[in-house]
Amino acid sequence: MTKVLVTGGCGFIGRHVVEELLSRNYSVRVLDVLNEQVHADAQVTLPSDVDVRRADIRDADAVKGALTDVDCVVHLAAEVGVGQSMYEIARYVGVNDFGTAVLLEAIIGMPIRRIVVASSMSVYGEGLYETITGERCSHVRRFPAAIRAGSWNPTGPDGERLRPVPTDEQKPVDLASIYALTKFAQERQVLIFGEAYGVETVALRLFNVYGAGQALSNPYTGVLANFASRLANGQAPMVFEDGRQRRDFVHIRDVARAFRLALEQAPAAGHVINIGSGRAYTIADVALLLADAMGLPELEPEIMNKARSGDIRNCFADITAARDLLGFEPAHQLENSLTDFAQWVGSVGAIDRGPEMKRHLEARGLVL
Repeated sequence: MTKVLVTGGCGFIGRHVVEELLSRNYSVRVLDVLNEQVHADAQVTLPSDVDVRRADIRDADAVKGALTDVDCVVHLAAEVGVGQSMYEIARYVGVNDFGTAVLLEAIIGMPIRRIVVASSMSVYGEGLYETITGERCSHVRRFPAAIRAGSWNPTGPDGERLRPVPTDEQKPVDLASIYALTKFAQERQVLIFGEAYGVETVALRLFNVYGAGQALSNPYTGVLANFASRLANGQAPMVFEDGRQRRDFVHIRDVARAFRLALEQAPAAGHVINIGSGRAYTIADVALLLADAMGLPELEPEIMNKARSGDIRNCFADITAARDLLGFEPAHQLENSLTDFAQWVGSVGAIDRGPEMKRHLEARGLVL
C-alpha cells in the first residue's frame, strides 16, 4: 500500500485530499501545525486510521520523523492570503519558503518517489490578455495611479483596450504580492530539487478553491468564504473595485481529485499544471449568486470602488494541460454547487472579520 505524507493535511484542502486518497486505498500520514487563524472555527476530524502529527513544517526533526516509511508527499503546508502577506512578510516567507526548504532537505536520501506541491494562480499576476487584433499580451500590469483614478482595467503599451482570455501555463509569471512570490518559490524549489535528486515532482497552480469546510472566519482564506461570512451575519458582501473583475472558481472535490491524479499519472512528472474550472465569473455576480443560494437576495454586494494592493483584475484558467497530463475534468460548476455550500454555511455559522481585514489593510496604506 502506498503511503502518502500530506503536509497541511488538517486544512480545508488537506482534509479533502486525505479523504480522496483514503477512498483509493492509500495509507495517509498528516503533518499540520493547526494554526489558530485557519482552524479557529473548524472542527478538525480525520479518520482514526490517519496518522496525524502536530508540528510546524519548519521543525526539521518533526518533518524527518513524519517522512519515515513514506512513498510520496503532497505538500500543502503554507500561509494563505494575498492581502495579509503584504504586511506579515516574514511569516509568509518563513512558513512557505523556509518550510519547503526544510521539507526538501529532509527528503534527501529517502526513497520518496513523487512530490506534489500546491502552487497558486497568483503567480501569474494579471492573467493572459489579447489585443482586439488577437495579439497575445503576456506582460500586463496595472499601476497604482491609474487604479486610484478608477481605471480598473489594464491597457496595452499604447493605451489600447485589451481582452482577458484563459491563462495557460506558458504565460510568464508576474509576482504582484508577497504571497505570489512565496508560492512561486515553493514550486521552483520542488521542481529544481526533483530534477537534481531524481524525484518525480508536480506543481499544481490552484485557482480559487471553494466548498464546505473552508475557514469562514479567516478573512484571507478566499472571496467566497468572505462573502459567506458577511451574508451569514446579515451583512452585504464587500466587493473591491467595481465588481467586474473575473476569476475562476474550482470545487474542492475537483481539487482533491487533481492531487490524487498528480500522484498517479506518469506524464505529469516535471510539469506545472493549472487546476481550475475553465470558466470565468465576475466577482459581483458571484456575490449575487451566493446571496441567492443563502436565501438573502436583498443583500446586494457593497461595491467599494477601492482596490487592494497586490490584487489583479482578471485571471481564469486554461485547463488544457490538466486534461492532457492528468485526465482531469471538472465535475462541479459554481452555479450548480452553491446550494450545498450555502446549506453548510448555515449549519456552522461564521464570524464576520471582513471589516477587520479592511482596517488592517487601510492602516498600512494597502487599499488604493
